Amino acid sequence: MLFQTSVIGSLPRPAFVRDLLSLKDSLSSSTYNERLENVIRFAIALQETAGIDVVSDGEWRRISYLGVITELANGFTVEPHPLPGRPLMITVTDTIRPKSTDFLAKEATFTRSITKGKLKVALPSPGLLGERMWNPERSRDAYPTRESFVEACVPILRRSLELLIKAGVDIVQIDDPHLCLLVDEHVRSSYLNPEAAAEFDVAMINRLIEGISAYTSVHLCRRAGARSRGDLHFKGPYEWLIPFLNKLNVRQLAMEFTPEGSGDASVLSTLRQDFDIALGCLSVHHGLIDAPELILDRAKEALKYIDTRRLSLTPDCGFAPSATAIVSLDEVYEKLCNLSIAAKQLRSMYT
Repeated sequence: MLFQTSVIGSLPRPAFVRDLLSLKDSLSSSTYNERLENVIRFAIALQETAGIDVVSDGEWRRISYLGVITELANGFTVEPHPLPGRPLMITVTDTIRPKSTDFLAKEATFTRSITKGKLKVALPSPGLLGERMWNPERSRDAYPTRESFVEACVPILRRSLELLIKAGVDIVQIDDPHLCLLVDEHVRSSYLNPEAAAEFDVAMINRLIEGISAYTSVHLCRRAGARSRGDLHFKGPYEWLIPFLNKLNVRQLAMEFTPEGSGDASVLSTLRQDFDIALGCLSVHHGLIDAPELILDRAKEALKYIDTRRLSLTPDCGFAPSATAIVSLDEVYEKLCNLSIAAKQLRSMYT
């Protein structure tokens, strides 16, 4: 299908979902899972009603998109964040070992059973886990360097990736805010060798997906550290990053273009032509609802530089980074409806 629409991953969690997550330890396992499956049905129905072609479960089972690693492996210390309202702090303090069951595969198996549409599931990138969870003091005994920890994460994530494919997931998306933040010159200045950091991050993603024939995507996020979508982003055009992106072996790049300072769509012409592009053409900023005509204009601008068969339409990012984010679900539904309307208009113009 031309101009396929999809979400990046997370949907806002309504108050009743946040309350349910907080009751995990006080409800029986069967009761908790039954209620959670019911709300996942609601998340899928919302996307399908809006006309979205590739859906996710909203990531409503996850406390945070990074915290899922503690469901996949042992070896982490989880602590409250010193600042109120922030996600839990996760630090690797022991050798990581895979758990006997795979949390992501279980949730994907259920989601696959309740939708006939295409299904996307996201994994954090190995490099991102290293940036967020390796501490030079507390992690050193288990992993003397950040790089050694990142390399140890690859087989853990690889096992999950293979199980997701067996569960019938159509697109496995690798979330990598760490890599994309290097577009910002102020971020690059904090590295002794930003080029080496980018090379290593790309190499670890390629190692993760080596030999995988399934459809894989990398989401290049500019909002790392944002407590809720729209309150923070890093500026800088993609040009600095292009040589490294062109070494990725994934099928698709999901790129944000609506934030100020993201550069223009002409950069798409410098990417390898075998990449599909998930165009971030819908703002996730709170209170800002892009009209279908604006989304259409952004897509038409991208089509000056890439073929219609390579382009799909997405929001810039997920709508909620963690369970603590409070974002209007009705607002997000309207945004997704507008994304779907724009895609239909494009199909009528270019089919």
